[in-house]
Amino acid sequence: MTLPKPLRSRPLVSVVVPCYNYGHYLPQAVDSILSQQGVDLEVIIVDDQSTDGSELVAAELAAGNPCVRVIRNEVNKRHIATYNTGLAEITGDYVVLLSADDMLAEGALARATALMEQYPSVGLVYGYCPDFTDVPEPSNPARTWSVWNGIDWLRAVAHRGDNVVINPEVVMRASVMKDLVGYDPAFPHAADLLLWLQSAAISDIGRVNGVQAYYRTHAKQMHVTDYAGTLTDMRERAALYRAFFTDEGRGAQLPGAHRMLRNALRATAKEAVWCAVLARIADDTVGGSDSDAFREFALANYPKIRQTILWRDLERRRTGRTPIIPDRQLRFAYRAKWAVKWRIWRRWGL
Repeated sequence: MTLPKPLRSRPLVSVVVPCYNYGHYLPQAVDSILSQQGVDLEVIIVDDQSTDGSELVAAELAAGNPCVRVIRNEVNKRHIATYNTGLAEITGDYVVLLSADDMLAEGALARATALMEQYPSVGLVYGYCPDFTDVPEPSNPARTWSVWNGIDWLRAVAHRGDNVVINPEVVMRASVMKDLVGYDPAFPHAADLLLWLQSAAISDIGRVNGVQAYYRTHAKQMHVTDYAGTLTDMRERAALYRAFFTDEGRGAQLPGAHRMLRNALRATAKEAVWCAVLARIADDTVGGSDSDAFREFALANYPKIRQTILWRDLERRRTGRTPIIPDRQLRFAYRAKWAVKWRIWRRWGL
C-alpha cells in the first residue's frame, strides 16, 4: 500500500449513465456526478426506451448543465447494448459506467484519476461500494492506495473465485476500455467480471482503499428481477472463466493460465458444495436451487472435488449415513469462513 498523492492535472472523465425505468433515481445519480471536484466531466445518459418518463427527467437534467447529454435508444436494447452505446460516445481520458440507481461517493473521481495519473500502467481502479437504499451513510476519506501487477491480481482473483469488484466503484482508463470494446453481450450476467479480468490482462490494477461509490438495493434492480439465483451466478462465472482463460480469450496466453482456470473452477466448485450441504441440512433450497443441483455443478466443473472432506460429508448425508461434520459445527465454519473472507476483501480488496 502507498499513501495517496494529490491530483495535479484536470482530466476529463466521461460518465455513462444507462437508464431503464429508473427516472425517479436519475437526479440523485447525476447530482453525485456533477458534484465531483477536481475533474472535468462529460455525462452521457442513455435511456433504453423507458416507459416511466425517464426521458423527460434526463432531458431536464441535460437542459440544466451543458456537460450532460442524452441518447435514447430507438428500441429497448437491454443493458449490455445500452452500456456499449454510451461507451462508444465517450471522449474523456477516463470512463465510469454508473447505473441510474447508483451513486458516486464525494471526491471519488479525483481520487481514482490521481492514482492513474501517478501510475500510467494502471488501467482500472476500484475501491469499496457499500449498499444503500435511500440515502448513503457518510464515509471516511481513503488513506491508502494499492497497486497490483495485472497478472498478480488475476492470480489472486482466480484463487478466490468470485467477483471482488462492483461496477459503480470502477474508473477505467478510456484507452483500455476502447481496446476491450466494452461489455461482452455473451455474458449478460457477468460481463463486468469479464471486463475486469480482461483489463488485468493488459494493464495493472489499482485500488483506492475507501468508499468510491454506493450500490442501491431495491426490489426492481436487475440482479433481482432478471439474474437472481446463487447457482445462476456460479454457472455464469464458470463459463466466463473458461472463455477468458482458454480458446480465444485474452487470458489464454498469460503465464499460468491453465493453473488460474483450475483455481477459479475449484473455488467455485467448493462454494457450490457448501451450498449443497447447507441445502441438505435445511432440507430446502439455497439461493433458489436444491442440494443436488449444486452437487452436479461442482462435480461437472471440478471432478477432484470428490477428494475433499466437505464432499465426503455431503455424500454421507445424501445416503442417510452419519455426517463427518456435525450440523452446528458446519454452520459455524461456514459463517466464520465468509466473515474472514469479507474482512480480507474489505481491507485489502481481494
